[in-house]
Amino acid sequence: MTTTVPEKHPGSGPPEPRLDERLVKSSPWKKLLGRPELGSVVGAIAVFVFFSIIADSFLQASSLATVLYASSTLGIMAVPVALLMIGGEFDLSAGVLVTSSALISSMFSYQMTANTWVGVGVSLLVTLAIGVFNGVMLTRTKLPSFIITLGTFLMLTGMNLGFTKLISGTVSTKSIADMEGFSSAKDVFASTLTIGGVDFKITILWWLALVLVATWILLRTRVGNWIFAVGGDVDAARAVGVPVNKTKIGLYMGVAFGAWISGQHLLFSYDVVQSGEGVGNELIYIVAAVIGGCLITGGYGSAVGAAIGALIFGMTSKGIVFAEWNSDWFKFFLGAMLLLATLLNAWVRKRAEASK
Repeated sequence: MTTTVPEKHPGSGPPEPRLDERLVKSSPWKKLLGRPELGSVVGAIAVFVFFSIIADSFLQASSLATVLYASSTLGIMAVPVALLMIGGEFDLSAGVLVTSSALISSMFSYQMTANTWVGVGVSLLVTLAIGVFNGVMLTRTKLPSFIITLGTFLMLTGMNLGFTKLISGTVSTKSIADMEGFSSAKDVFASTLTIGGVDFKITILWWLALVLVATWILLRTRVGNWIFAVGGDVDAARAVGVPVNKTKIGLYMGVAFGAWISGQHLLFSYDVVQSGEGVGNELIYIVAAVIGGCLITGGYGSAVGAAIGALIFGMTSKGIVFAEWNSDWFKFFLGAMLLLATLLNAWVRKRAEASK
């Protein structure tokens, strides 16, 4: 007796199980192509090799420490700005907010004859409040972040100059170097660490800490999923329960926190602050984030990429000096790097999407 197996016709019987694409193993090459910071890594290597050949002093330990310092002062702001851009928004007030933070800390300490740490604390609260203001205005009015933060930029620029001249009588603050708490605050925000006979600024540690925290938030927490979702499609994110408004406000507070750190470093490095500083720096922060792989449209990018973008900025700005070139060419190189990095990032993303 033989048993016949019924022939299987198309469309009959239960469908064959499909493997969840999340369980499909990707090759290391595909994973590498999918990383947003790949283009910036290639660019950083190219810039490093270029200036290593052109400038004889570029590879000296003291020169590399100078490069890292320049990169860190930018990177402290580029990292939270990158998170904000991943969330689909901009902050054109970020540059002058750094100066505002320093001015508030300095003038409050001097006028109230208080311990400088009191001024530092007040500055933190006010700076975060400005971040909340940007976020609330954005979520309540539904206006583009370009308009909201451009207005904040103009207001802060005027307030920085107006209040400084009103209180100090000049465009700069009074020195607070002899006030109680200045030395300890300088140790936290503007000290120098000597390692192997080479001096490194403490801002490098602040920068690395922010990169680690931001990367952990993006890749290991629910908030990171919210940031990507909000930047990718606000309506879809809201439909699945993502707290869109709180996420955006939190991102602006993150930028404000970075501005506070940068502002305190500015103050305790020189003990006086010029009220007109910071104008135009917001564009450099955005450039660093874009070079690092962040999309202007949001929903894509990484904190590590923004840090590498800041490193490229530091290598270029100091490499031109070490090569003894005219520093007027710096903006040209910065613009060229922005275009090249954007094209390279776009090519990498297309290859990554095509290989899926």
